[in-house]
Amino acid sequence: MGLPVTTAERPFPGSPNPHAPGDPLLALSGVWRFWGRRKKRWAVLRDIDLDVAAGTATCITGRNGAGKTTLLRIASGILAPNHGTVAVGGIGPTDSWREYHRKIGFLSAGDRALYARVSVRGHLMHWTALALIPAREREQIVDQALERFGLADLAKRRADRLSQGQRQRLRLALAVVHKPKLLLLDEPRNSLDAEGQEILYGVVRDILREGGAVICCGPSGDNQLDQFDRTAVIEDGRLRFE
Repeated sequence: MGLPVTTAERPFPGSPNPHAPGDPLLALSGVWRFWGRRKKRWAVLRDIDLDVAAGTATCITGRNGAGKTTLLRIASGILAPNHGTVAVGGIGPTDSWREYHRKIGFLSAGDRALYARVSVRGHLMHWTALALIPAREREQIVDQALERFGLADLAKRRADRLSQGQRQRLRLALAVVHKPKLLLLDEPRNSLDAEGQEILYGVVRDILREGGAVICCGPSGDNQLDQFDRTAVIEDGRLRFE
């Protein structure tokens, strides 16, 4: 566990006290995940316990292939653990799939997960529908997202006509347009310029200020958000806090 952080030392001012009592927003208990079959079966994650409190940002690093992305995919509900449990706000992925995913925003690594011929606005409109945002609210929410992420002038442009940095801004907008409580970030600074990184940091501050939590993964030695409440590393499948 990391050392306590005082209010004056908080990297994201205005967010709740990370050491206040209460149930964790995210709880992983005894999580194991295996890849391969039979004699080639091996554990990428070994007996992972992780509690993330509301109002905190956690950094997880490790070498390539250490299991960082696997951990985020399990937390997001995309991938089931072979052993162990995962819950967000006390709800597991199999308790209520809809409610679980409403609480989560997930930015995967890379620049994929976009439809080449769909416009920036089209992506956002489609995602607000998938997130079950009421139809009467979608236009306003999409307009706000376009402004917030510097995409207003690109609203009609197809995804395959965007630069990598513009694509990353769109992917970040998709991850948070439904206002998740838990934001999972996998190498989020990928292709972002200085302005894009400031947008990213602003998103993180807003999530924490509103009582949410953030987990950010990146390669060893690359601090993706600059400041965190806690940092941990995955080594040999195990999670160790620094």
